[in-house]
Amino acid sequence: MGFTIPGRHARGRLVRLGPVLDDVLAAHAYPPPIERVLASALVLAALLGSTLKLEDGQLTLQAQTENGVISLLVADYKNGELRGYAKFDADRLAELGPNPSLFGLFGKGYLAITFDQAVTGERYQGIVPLEGESLAHAAELYFFQSEQIPSIIRIATRHDAGEGCYAAGLMLQHLPEGEVGRERLHVRHDHPEWEHVQALAVTLQDEELTDAGLPLTDIVWRLFHEEDEVRVTEAAPLAKGCRCDLAHIRSVIGRFPPEERADMADDQGIIGVDCAFCSRIFPLAVDSFA
Repeated sequence: MGFTIPGRHARGRLVRLGPVLDDVLAAHAYPPPIERVLASALVLAALLGSTLKLEDGQLTLQAQTENGVISLLVADYKNGELRGYAKFDADRLAELGPNPSLFGLFGKGYLAITFDQAVTGERYQGIVPLEGESLAHAAELYFFQSEQIPSIIRIATRHDAGEGCYAAGLMLQHLPEGEVGRERLHVRHDHPEWEHVQALAVTLQDEELTDAGLPLTDIVWRLFHEEDEVRVTEAAPLAKGCRCDLAHIRSVIGRFPPEERADMADDQGIIGVDCAFCSRIFPLAVDSFA
């Protein structure tokens, strides 16, 4: 759900993932540290992706490193659908203990945030180092460097035995020039409205964010009930979505020369193409290609 605080020139979004997160994670048998970081990435993708104003736009997060335990982490959002996966070294992960740091997982890596506007064909990307304590901190750096929009991003995860994994997040931003707000903060020396909003936002506890029994509207009320006006937009539904398609996969494999397709096949003449997002394997018979 989204909200704006006109008197403070601020806008925000809240996202909580429950069953949809379980649906995404169920396709993989990730260890808890990998589940937590992927859950954080999915929350971040939902927070950022839900700001897309045009239909069929896509937001993609990609965290990558050459020497980290996690070599690749991907999450994306399109039309309310989320998907994600991680590639990691299980042996090195086991050496880090149960609660590895962001640096322990990625080492010296980077976070790429890509917005694709399908309707207009526009595509823009920002890349920032994976620094700080979390993906949320890296995303704050992205907005500061690439968008020049002061932002607060809070992400919390928890796992209850028998109830699955929960993850939730808050994104709060100063309204940029051209919206309801005023000029950007970087051209001003005083910005008491933003400092006030920040002070309220940091009081939010992780337990509140991930509490499935606490409506998101109640969180907004707890934080900002003393403001003159808070405008809330209805929460949009989220679902697991994977866009793997057998016809598309066949067309891609069909572009390879026959001898290369033969090399891809197993002893039974089957090319197994797996989707990293949903872990499905698509069997294609070599002799089925004309």
